Amino acid sequence: MTNNKITTTARMLGLLAFISWSCSAPKTEEKNMIQETINFKVKVQEVSVGDKKAKLFQLDNGNGMEVEISSFGGIISKLIVPDRNGKSENIVLGYEKIADYDNNDYYFGAAIGRFGNRIAQGTFELDGNTYQLATNDGENHLHGGLAGFNRVFWDAEYMEGDESMIVKMTYTSPDGEEGYPGNLKTTLTFELTSDNKLLLEFASETDQPTIVNLTHHGYFNLSGMKEDILGHELTIHAPKYTPVDAELIPTGELKAVAGTPFDFTSPHLIGARIGEVPGGYDHNFVVKEAHSEELVKMAELYHESSGRLMEVHADSPAVQFYSGNFLDGKVTINGVNYKQYMGLCLEPQTFPNAPNEPTFPSARLNPGELYSHKIQYHFKVK
Repeated sequence: MTNNKITTTARMLGLLAFISWSCSAPKTEEKNMIQETINFKVKVQEVSVGDKKAKLFQLDNGNGMEVEISSFGGIISKLIVPDRNGKSENIVLGYEKIADYDNNDYYFGAAIGRFGNRIAQGTFELDGNTYQLATNDGENHLHGGLAGFNRVFWDAEYMEGDESMIVKMTYTSPDGEEGYPGNLKTTLTFELTSDNKLLLEFASETDQPTIVNLTHHGYFNLSGMKEDILGHELTIHAPKYTPVDAELIPTGELKAVAGTPFDFTSPHLIGARIGEVPGGYDHNFVVKEAHSEELVKMAELYHESSGRLMEVHADSPAVQFYSGNFLDGKVTINGVNYKQYMGLCLEPQTFPNAPNEPTFPSARLNPGELYSHKIQYHFKVK
């Protein structure tokens, strides 16, 4: 993260703060990055969620891109990016008010932890001890449990980078929360750059052996919600995926995508083969079979009518592609009904159910070690 030059901090709970400045940005050939001087703006305000207060950060990079981030749940509630004609629109699903995220059963835009995705039966063993986690997806554990990181109030502050805008959040999950062992201290950093990139970085430390798999659960729709995502073109740079059972728990097998509707190694329309996948896509795509610190381009999402292109870069072994199968039309925001396939998720992660599959990359974190996970969203037009 580019946070070596911290010049000011917005600490204005209860007030609306307006801060603006300008900086020089390097020239580039990308159509949506041609400005030489960019004016950054940030607004910080206090909002109510139940009987508590959260900070809401509204960042504008002056280059057609804006992001709204809540300290409740580490939620990206709005992500506004330009199309090929310079028209900027929100491309993520979310509620109208931050207070509505208190009942965010769909995990719209939320930080996910301590363990993203599913753990079978909500149980795992570590050093001979069996741990029972909260079960909130039938008999299984999903996305950290009943009150995971998506429902906690993070401590948050605003900082300036060299050519970026930074929101830094911290949260300490106490030993036993949702059944997990160890006190886990986590830092989550959001960074909006002048060249239309949104960079996320998770870092965690523990005082007992535990498991960690953190990610972010944004629902993307590059059309600006004018249509569903079936006409989006998707590429996933993964030669294998993990098949799942009827409860969406991986079977333990790694299967080649070649010759299957899971082959996105070349661009495909999402709707072209989704009928061949019972229930739709909700699968873990294996980019790397082991952990490494290498940041790689995992996926590309393209919407032809708008020209918007999103690249997903990360250093995790895999990415979960979820096609919005469980969106059920119960939510309507700004006249847009969130029906099935209205948004999709691309969640970089460790493999689901990794604590129970010894051949999967480990999710273990020991005292003295640092868990680090970087996710980057690069926005372009073509």
